[in-house]
Amino acid sequence: MILLIECVVLCILFTLIILPVQYKNPIRMIMSYPPNVIKRVEVLPQYKDVIKQEEKKHVGKKIFGVFFFAFVLAIVAYLSGCRDFATTFIHVFVLFAVVNLYDLIVLDWGVFCHSQKLRIPGTEDMDADYKDYLFHVKGALIGTLLGVIVSLLSGVLVYIYGAIFL
Repeated sequence: MILLIECVVLCILFTLIILPVQYKNPIRMIMSYPPNVIKRVEVLPQYKDVIKQEEKKHVGKKIFGVFFFAFVLAIVAYLSGCRDFATTFIHVFVLFAVVNLYDLIVLDWGVFCHSQKLRIPGTEDMDADYKDYLFHVKGALIGTLLGVIVSLLSGVLVYIYGAIFL
Protein backbone atom coordinates (compact mmCIF):
# COMPACT_ATOMS: atom_id res chain seq x y z
CA MET A 1 0.00 0.00 0.00
CA ILE A 2 2.88 2.37 0.81
CA LEU A 3 4.43 1.69 -2.60
CA LEU A 4 1.15 2.52 -4.35
CA ILE A 5 0.81 5.81 -2.46
CA GLU A 6 4.42 6.69 -3.26
CA CYS A 7 3.80 5.97 -6.96
CA VAL A 8 0.74 8.24 -7.05
CA VAL A 9 2.54 11.04 -5.18
CA LEU A 10 5.59 10.80 -7.47
CA CYS A 11 3.41 10.92 -10.60
CA ILE A 12 1.69 14.04 -9.28
CA LEU A 13 5.02 15.67 -8.39
CA PHE A 14 6.48 14.76 -11.78
CA THR A 15 3.50 16.36 -13.52
CA LEU A 16 3.83 19.52 -11.41
CA ILE A 17 7.54 19.75 -12.25
CA ILE A 18 7.24 19.15 -16.00
CA LEU A 19 3.97 20.57 -17.32
CA PRO A 20 4.01 24.14 -15.95
CA VAL A 21 7.52 24.72 -17.35
CA GLN A 22 6.59 23.22 -20.70
CA TYR A 23 3.33 25.14 -21.00
CA LYS A 24 4.96 28.42 -19.99
CA ASN A 25 7.85 28.14 -22.44
CA PRO A 26 7.95 25.00 -24.63
CA ILE A 27 11.37 25.90 -26.01
CA ARG A 28 12.92 25.19 -22.60
CA MET A 29 12.09 21.50 -23.13
CA ILE A 30 13.26 21.42 -26.77
CA MET A 31 15.71 18.56 -26.16
CA SER A 32 12.75 16.32 -25.32
CA TYR A 33 10.97 17.11 -28.59
CA PRO A 34 10.98 14.83 -31.66
CA PRO A 35 14.05 15.21 -33.93
CA ASN A 36 12.17 16.74 -36.88
CA VAL A 37 10.73 19.44 -34.63
CA ILE A 38 14.21 20.20 -33.29
CA LYS A 39 15.55 20.45 -36.86
CA ARG A 40 12.80 22.91 -37.78
CA VAL A 41 13.41 25.03 -34.68
CA GLU A 42 17.15 25.16 -35.51
CA VAL A 43 16.44 27.01 -38.75
CA LEU A 44 13.87 29.42 -37.35
CA PRO A 45 15.52 32.83 -36.86
CA GLN A 46 13.77 33.59 -33.57
CA TYR A 47 15.49 30.56 -31.99
CA LYS A 48 19.02 31.19 -33.24
CA ASP A 49 21.50 29.58 -30.82
CA VAL A 50 18.72 28.38 -28.49
CA ILE A 51 19.26 24.71 -29.34
CA LYS A 52 22.97 24.85 -28.44
CA GLN A 53 22.22 26.60 -25.14
CA GLU A 54 19.46 24.16 -24.23
CA GLU A 55 21.58 21.16 -25.27
CA LYS A 56 24.30 22.14 -22.80
CA LYS A 57 21.76 22.65 -20.03
CA HIS A 58 20.02 19.37 -20.89
CA VAL A 59 23.09 17.20 -20.29
CA GLY A 60 23.81 18.95 -17.00
CA LYS A 61 20.20 18.56 -15.88
CA LYS A 62 20.25 14.83 -16.67
CA ILE A 63 23.47 14.24 -14.73
CA PHE A 64 22.27 16.29 -11.78
CA GLY A 65 18.89 14.54 -11.92
CA VAL A 66 20.39 11.06 -11.76
CA PHE A 67 22.29 11.84 -8.56
CA PHE A 68 19.53 13.97 -7.02
CA PHE A 69 16.83 11.36 -7.60
CA ALA A 70 19.12 8.53 -6.48
CA PHE A 71 19.56 10.35 -3.17
CA VAL A 72 15.90 11.33 -2.74
CA LEU A 73 14.57 7.92 -3.74
CA ALA A 74 17.08 6.18 -1.47
CA ILE A 75 15.59 8.17 1.41
CA VAL A 76 12.05 7.30 0.27
CA ALA A 77 12.97 3.60 0.04
CA TYR A 78 14.68 3.66 3.43
CA LEU A 79 11.68 5.33 5.06
CA SER A 80 9.52 2.67 3.41
CA GLY A 81 11.46 -0.06 5.17
CA CYS A 82 14.17 -0.98 2.68
CA ARG A 83 17.38 -1.78 4.55
CA ASP A 84 19.55 -3.55 1.98
CA PHE A 85 20.73 -3.13 -1.59
CA ALA A 86 18.32 -5.57 -3.25
CA THR A 87 15.09 -4.34 -1.66
CA THR A 88 16.10 -0.72 -2.23
CA PHE A 89 16.97 -1.42 -5.87
CA ILE A 90 13.62 -3.11 -6.49
CA HIS A 91 11.63 -0.47 -4.61
CA VAL A 92 13.27 2.44 -6.42
CA PHE A 93 13.08 0.71 -9.79
CA VAL A 94 9.33 0.10 -9.35
CA LEU A 95 8.83 3.78 -8.42
CA PHE A 96 10.89 4.91 -11.40
CA ALA A 97 9.18 2.46 -13.79
CA VAL A 98 5.70 3.57 -12.74
CA VAL A 99 6.56 7.26 -13.22
CA ASN A 100 8.24 6.45 -16.54
CA LEU A 101 5.16 4.55 -17.77
CA TYR A 102 2.89 7.35 -16.53
CA ASP A 103 5.08 9.85 -18.39
CA LEU A 104 4.83 7.83 -21.59
CA ILE A 105 1.10 7.13 -21.56
CA VAL A 106 -0.39 10.17 -19.86
CA LEU A 107 2.05 13.03 -20.41
CA ASP A 108 3.67 12.08 -23.73
CA TRP A 109 0.92 10.24 -25.62
CA GLY A 110 -2.02 11.90 -23.89
CA VAL A 111 -0.93 15.50 -23.36
CA PHE A 112 2.15 16.24 -25.49
CA CYS A 113 0.95 14.54 -28.67
CA HIS A 114 -2.40 16.35 -28.59
CA SER A 115 -1.89 19.72 -26.91
CA GLN A 116 -1.64 22.66 -29.29
CA LYS A 117 -0.28 24.77 -26.41
CA LEU A 118 2.91 22.67 -26.42
CA ARG A 119 3.61 23.41 -30.09
CA ILE A 120 6.63 25.65 -30.54
CA PRO A 121 5.71 28.68 -32.65
CA GLY A 122 6.81 28.01 -36.22
CA THR A 123 6.19 24.25 -35.96
CA GLU A 124 2.39 24.22 -35.67
CA ASP A 125 2.08 22.45 -39.04
CA MET A 126 4.13 19.46 -37.85
CA ASP A 127 1.26 17.54 -36.27
CA ALA A 128 2.50 14.13 -37.48
CA ASP A 129 5.94 14.76 -35.95
CA TYR A 130 4.44 15.78 -32.62
CA LYS A 131 2.38 12.57 -32.68
CA ASP A 132 5.38 10.31 -33.24
CA TYR A 133 4.42 7.69 -30.66
CA LEU A 134 7.50 5.55 -31.38
CA PHE A 135 9.74 8.51 -30.50
CA HIS A 136 8.14 8.60 -27.07
CA VAL A 137 8.54 4.83 -26.63
CA LYS A 138 12.27 5.22 -27.36
CA GLY A 139 12.38 7.99 -24.75
CA ALA A 140 10.71 5.68 -22.23
CA LEU A 141 13.33 3.00 -22.96
CA ILE A 142 16.06 5.54 -22.24
CA GLY A 143 14.13 6.45 -19.09
CA THR A 144 14.19 2.77 -18.07
CA LEU A 145 17.98 2.73 -18.44
CA LEU A 146 18.19 5.87 -16.29
CA GLY A 147 15.90 4.13 -13.81
CA VAL A 148 18.33 1.21 -13.54
CA ILE A 149 21.19 3.64 -12.87
CA VAL A 150 19.19 5.59 -10.27
CA SER A 151 18.08 2.34 -8.63
CA LEU A 152 21.65 1.03 -8.48
CA LEU A 153 22.88 4.28 -6.91
CA SER A 154 19.99 4.31 -4.42
CA GLY A 155 20.73 0.72 -3.47
CA VAL A 156 24.38 1.55 -2.92
CA LEU A 157 23.47 4.59 -0.78
CA VAL A 158 21.19 2.54 1.49
CA TYR A 159 23.79 -0.23 1.67
CA ILE A 160 26.54 2.24 2.68
CA TYR A 161 24.24 3.92 5.20
CA GLY A 162 23.46 0.55 6.75
CA ALA A 163 27.12 -0.44 6.84
CA ILE A 164 28.16 2.77 8.56
CA PHE A 165 25.27 3.54 10.90
CA LEU A 166 23.58 0.22 11.66
